[in-house]
This record gives sequence, C-alpha cells and structure tokens, in this order.
Amino acid sequence: MAYTVITGASSGIGYEAAIAFAERGKDLILVARREEKLEELKSEIQQQHNVDVVIKSADLAEPENVHAFYEDLKTYTLETFVNNAGFGNFDPVAEQDLDKIQKMLRLNVEALTVLSTLFVRDYENQEGTQLLNISSAGGYNIVGGAVTYCSTKFYVSAFTEGLAQELQGKGAKMRAKVLAPAATETEFMKRSFDVEDISYEGNVPQYHTAKEMAHFLLDLYDSNKVVGIVDGETYEFHLKDPIYPYVERSTK
Repeated sequence: MAYTVITGASSGIGYEAAIAFAERGKDLILVARREEKLEELKSEIQQQHNVDVVIKSADLAEPENVHAFYEDLKTYTLETFVNNAGFGNFDPVAEQDLDKIQKMLRLNVEALTVLSTLFVRDYENQEGTQLLNISSAGGYNIVGGAVTYCSTKFYVSAFTEGLAQELQGKGAKMRAKVLAPAATETEFMKRSFDVEDISYEGNVPQYHTAKEMAHFLLDLYDSNKVVGIVDGETYEFHLKDPIYPYVERSTK
C-alpha cells in the first residue's frame, strides 16, 4: 500500500486534489491545521471511494512541526508527495506585516524545501514516485502589490525545476514537477487580504475553480513534462519542459 501525501488539504486545491487522487484509487495522507475540515474531507472521500485516508493536523509554518510530520510518515510507504500548503500576501513591501511575512516564508519556502528534500532522500530511486510542488503563475511573473509572495513562488518554481533536472541527470526514478495556477477560487484571497470573506465572482475577471485546478494537477501527474502552467492572459493550461535556464556544474 503506497500513499499520496497532500499538504494544505483542508480547502482549495489541496481539498480537491485529495478527491481527484481518491477517484484514481490512491490511498491518502492529508495534513492541514484544521482537523475538523480534514475529518469532513475524509468522510466525503470514504463515502464514495474504497481508499484509506489518514489525516494529520499540523501547522507546517512551524519548523519543528515539519520534521515531526515527516517522521510520522516513516511508518507508511509513500508514492506521491504534493506540497500544496502555502498562502499569499498583498501589500507594498514597506507596509507588510512582518509576522505574517515570516510565517509565509517558513511555509511557502522552508517547509516545502525540507519536505521535498526528505522525500527525495528516501524515495528518489523508487519507481513511479513523484514530487508535485504547487507554485503560481506569480512564480514566473511578478505581480504588483504581491512582490514578496511572488518571490516565494519564484523560489518554488526554480527549486522544483532545478530538482527535476538534477534527478533526471543522475538517472533517478523519481520525477519532480511544478504546478503554476493563476487565479483560482480558494481561500487564497481571503487570507492574502486578511478579510473574513471575499467573492471571486465580480471581483476577479478570470479564474479557475479549485476542482479544475486539481484536474490540471492530474494532467501534469500523467505527463512527462515538468511544468504545468496557466497562461495569465488566456487562462489556458499548458504542460511544458523546464522554463528557467539550468547550467550543469563544471567539474573542471
């Protein structure tokens, strides 16, 4: 029995990705801060699909929780790891709430890097394993008013693309891939703007639903490409080879 791990599974893309992988018959390990939301998701999945669903409540913005969470996974065999947990922020740099920004950096960058590293270390030579990191169209274009958030996603994109080529270069069996959504109907805007609620309808000219994005994630999963990216103008989804330049280190 091999599991698909999804972080940030209590809502949005993570929630819908869990359902989409369950439809494929994949056993799941789901993690998020809100245990009650995970319980709801587990119940919904198991009413429809004969899969095992393990839930774990953890705030991965706290470094000690990241290592403890991965240690908990040692009793399971893993197949796919989806680093989806993350959040955004919209403020001019000089007006940023640094407590929020530091938490965003720990979650979007540090936790993703640590979990990716540990997963690769343990599973890079296991046939069929995949690491799927969730970036953003803002990981390829800087959006005004969201400079720091976009910078975290530039990191995710560059790190994952580079890792993909590193794995390929040494003949590893694992594949690393990066999904770059544009505006998606999730809790993203609510947390980015620190508001109780905000509607995408009427406020965002174009967007995908979280369910649509989860199915784009599966398209990427099924493909031999490294990048799955939404065009910010047409909102079409494209599967691509690595976008950032990659230079092999010279040994001379």
